[in-house]
Amino acid sequence: MSDYKPSAAEVKVLRDQTGAGMLDVRDALAEAAGDLDAAKKILRERGQAKAAKRGGRMTTDGKVASYIHGGGTKGVLVEIGCETDFVANTDKFQEFAKDICLQIVSSDGTLYVSVDEVPEEVKAAEIEVYRSQAADKPPEVQDKIAEGKLRKWYEEVVLLNQPYFRDEDLSVEQVRAALSSEMGENIEIKRFASYTLGQE
Repeated sequence: MSDYKPSAAEVKVLRDQTGAGMLDVRDALAEAAGDLDAAKKILRERGQAKAAKRGGRMTTDGKVASYIHGGGTKGVLVEIGCETDFVANTDKFQEFAKDICLQIVSSDGTLYVSVDEVPEEVKAAEIEVYRSQAADKPPEVQDKIAEGKLRKWYEEVVLLNQPYFRDEDLSVEQVRAALSSEMGENIEIKRFASYTLGQE
């Protein structure tokens, strides 16, 4: 680490931009010798390494976001959790919450937040359908085909597995994890409710 000592103003600017902890920000600025972009990169890399550890932390703060589409014919409510009101009140967090509403509205088939929420009997029924579609293939090939089709189905019905509507090279989960790394907190899509006029 360099001998550079960042000022309180520099620490505040970087903390406001990234939501990272004060000590992490100060260390990153010191290591980057005051280069803001380099310090952000250091924080991002360290954040990605910590993201997995962060995943189990309680998200007792956050926001409920809403979006009404199509002249009032479709609507979505989403609860996004984080650890502190500091992060919950950042523009980036609130933009993410709105984007998740848009993600759900733009996909008619979203049923679950994560794969863990898909009931075992639903998974088993899907796999059985895919195996029967490949009945003329050897059993091990049937299994591979079924697994591939199940992954594709997850991309349609599981929110975190879907291609992100703003950049389809990324999944919603990758975008969530990147924001969690940047903010320095566990960020969790907790639940959603989707409504379409005339549908139960």
